[in-house]
Amino acid sequence: MAHKILLVEDDPFLLDMYSTKFKEVGFDVSIAQDGEMGLSKAKELMPDLILLDIVLPKKDGFEVLKTLKSDAGTAKIPVVLLTNLGLDSDVKRGLELGAQSYIIKAHFTPTEVVAKVKEILK
Repeated sequence: MAHKILLVEDDPFLLDMYSTKFKEVGFDVSIAQDGEMGLSKAKELMPDLILLDIVLPKKDGFEVLKTLKSDAGTAKIPVVLLTNLGLDSDVKRGLELGAQSYIIKAHFTPTEVVAKVKEILK
């Protein structure tokens, strides 16, 4: 059965690029373009993994992550922060809030991101 992933990203180009890449390798991809939508879709779909941008409209990724991890229903879903924020303080904060991994978009190709997600879901 295909792994369900939720991609929370506000940039339409990146959303399209990543969702296409994941679908090509057999993932079932759902998308959300802001933090609030991301939270409601996470609760509704219960995906196997969430790829979460940090800079988002309505609620930023840190808020979304905090909410997901404090809700018993969604706390176990692995969250990978996929962002351009590369400061050590951002990485540290993301991991302290419970992110499984922190990927800086500029440092990884979509293919490498897919490989990382597959590794986490093993």
